[in-house]
Amino acid sequence: MRKPRWWAELSLIGVVYAAYTGGRLLVRGDEASAVDHGLAILRLEGLLGIDAERPLNRLFTDVPALGIPADFAYASLHYLVTPAVLVWLFRRRPAHYRAARAWLMAATLLGLVGFTLLPTCPPRLLDAAHGFTDTMAHFSAYGWWGGEASAPRGLGGMTNQYAAMPSLHVGWALWCGVMLWRYGRTPLTKALGVAYPLLTAVVVMGTANHYLLDAVAGAAVMGAGFLLAPHALRAVDRLRAGAARTVGAGAGTEGGAGAGTGEAPPVVSGGCETFAGEHIPGQRSVATAADDTSTPAR
Repeated sequence: MRKPRWWAELSLIGVVYAAYTGGRLLVRGDEASAVDHGLAILRLEGLLGIDAERPLNRLFTDVPALGIPADFAYASLHYLVTPAVLVWLFRRRPAHYRAARAWLMAATLLGLVGFTLLPTCPPRLLDAAHGFTDTMAHFSAYGWWGGEASAPRGLGGMTNQYAAMPSLHVGWALWCGVMLWRYGRTPLTKALGVAYPLLTAVVVMGTANHYLLDAVAGAAVMGAGFLLAPHALRAVDRLRAGAARTVGAGAGTEGGAGAGTGEAPPVVSGGCETFAGEHIPGQRSVATAADDTSTPAR
């Protein structure tokens, strides 16, 4: 398998991410249905006894030493760690890069399907009576973000704030963790592979950007992407092979005109023949050359 070209990979990833970002903006749900979905998730978690968002959010709000670093982590790490792991795989583990990249892209596009089918209001946008504080708005003086998710201040219109289910922050972090654990060669790398997704899950809940079930759904999307990626790769390989055969057949037809028809190929140079010692073909006809059998080659 030929090693991927860095510029082709960069272009492909840029196109997919642009399509993901644009699609995420286009599938914004209406506020009423998003709030209904968010409250339904909260009620389900309450019934199951797994509603860990409130105590974590209260802790992060009351202790700035936890809340501010968590806000920085939420606003920046997925932009830094995920590309860094991709580059690491490309440079240090090229044999595994293509499958890993296909897995990440397949899961990301599946996440877009989730945003389309289930627009969800995150905890921080629910009515204050539900007990959540938007820590990124609360501590916005310490960072570049405002009160609109992790978008830089003034650019909140460029994000879909109801794209909470599934949490791709958690999904991407899980992908990074698996790559670090599987292909890392030091205990520190493997430890980071375990810690990073767990830390991300705590951060997304503590900042009130996601429910616990959003995080679970993010992990499930990554699992589905893992199963889908090999089929996607085989489909791409078949398309490439078919295109190569088509191009090769076209070139063979053009270059081999007359082959297999039983017709003799035309005489080169219209009957001119070159004898030994001649640098320029003599102007002899085929018939003359055939009759001159007694003349030795010069």
